[in-house]
Amino acid sequence: MNDVINFLKENPIQYLATLGLDNNPKVRPVQFMCEDEGKLYFCTSNEKIMYKELIKTNDLELTSASPEFVWIRISGKANFTNNLKIKEKVINSSELVKGLYEKADNPVFEVYSIEGKATIADFSGNPPKEYKI
Repeated sequence: MNDVINFLKENPIQYLATLGLDNNPKVRPVQFMCEDEGKLYFCTSNEKIMYKELIKTNDLELTSASPEFVWIRISGKANFTNNLKIKEKVINSSELVKGLYEKADNPVFEVYSIEGKATIADFSGNPPKEYKI
């Protein structure tokens, strides 16, 4: 799991794919916020289309790549939480997020974890590494 966390921190822009409300794929940049008890946390606003897509169909895929052509793919399901302790940890992990939402109990601030599988691969010819998340 540390490999996954380190990769996400070292490559801070990830791209999240969802099934759009129009049933077509949608991709947008997101950012890993933090880890807590083995769960990877991200955030959004419940006023955004992405939130509505993940509520309708919580299946997603996330990817990012390093300048050295190493990449990660995370496939899984979004699980939203209202746990204020987790929301506080997320909001305090990013000045940008804190500036947008100000407080963990902001009614539009949503936090979700991803449960599934992470794969880190490269062009070395070595097999990809897989992690349950």
